[in-house]
Amino acid sequence: MNEPTEEQLLDALRQIKTEDVVVQTVATLVNLAGQKLSVEGAKDPAEAQKAIDAARHMLSLVPEDARAPIQNALDQVQMLYARAASAAGEPPPKEEPPPPKIWTPGS
Repeated sequence: MNEPTEEQLLDALRQIKTEDVVVQTVATLVNLAGQKLSVEGAKDPAEAQKAIDAARHMLSLVPEDARAPIQNALDQVQMLYARAASAAGEPPPKEEPPPPKIWTPGS
């Protein structure tokens, strides 16, 4: 198999949009949390909580047209986490306010 040319790589880079990467990243975090809560032998509620928190903080960066399905999946994973934490006798995670929607230097 041939390696891509420099022009092919540049063309691929031109096509990548930040919004697409944000959507993929948040979706990956939600999926990771779900896996860390449900796959036997890989369960790790602490890692699931980190993934949930990261996805929650990044959700405001997801374009409006893609937000609803990701929010729905995140809600389901949060419920799964709450059930797992309740079964383990752990307190539920504290709710943090969402980050501001406007980026400012140093934030």
